[in-house]
Amino acid sequence: MFTGLIEAVGEVVRHEAPRLVVRPPAEGMGEPWALGESIAINGCCLTLVDFAEGLAFDLSEETYARTNLDQLAAGTPVNLERAMRVGDRLGGHMVQGHVDTTGTLVSLEPSGDGWTMTVQAPAEDAALLVDKGSVTVDGISLTVVEPDATGRFQVAVIPHTFAHTHLRAAQPGQRVNLEFDIIAKQVVRYLQLRQG
Repeated sequence: MFTGLIEAVGEVVRHEAPRLVVRPPAEGMGEPWALGESIAINGCCLTLVDFAEGLAFDLSEETYARTNLDQLAAGTPVNLERAMRVGDRLGGHMVQGHVDTTGTLVSLEPSGDGWTMTVQAPAEDAALLVDKGSVTVDGISLTVVEPDATGRFQVAVIPHTFAHTHLRAAQPGQRVNLEFDIIAKQVVRYLQLRQG
């Protein structure tokens, strides 16, 4: 489990499927790395298999099919978050690291002291987007604003989030990983089963 509060921005060293290697920041991310630990890369939970030349992960076919990790090339910045520990504060929301789908970053525009980001999710997932509910965009816990029936929604990005995530390098048109709120997913699934 994760919180959606990005700990650091890393950089892709190399990506030769299925191996992805990411360089963490020079200042590190706390305690030493442990083989087998879970680390979210752009919101996708991956297992650390080596850390000799950086953080190394082996990606599955499902990961390539469901996420935007297939587009990562050397030099690409990525959001990093280590898994929660018992007793950690939950500052964002409960994030599983199980990416549901990808959406498209439509725009990221200055707005007051921060930015307004517009994202287009698949229309079939529109019911999972609730005004003032939670959504994870490339691993970042954000609050949904004004979702519509087509799957388009907005989120407010505060200066801290912009400065401490890969959003400062984001470009309109890029694919972003989306994980919808687990409660919303359970409710929608329950209603689908009830309706037959």
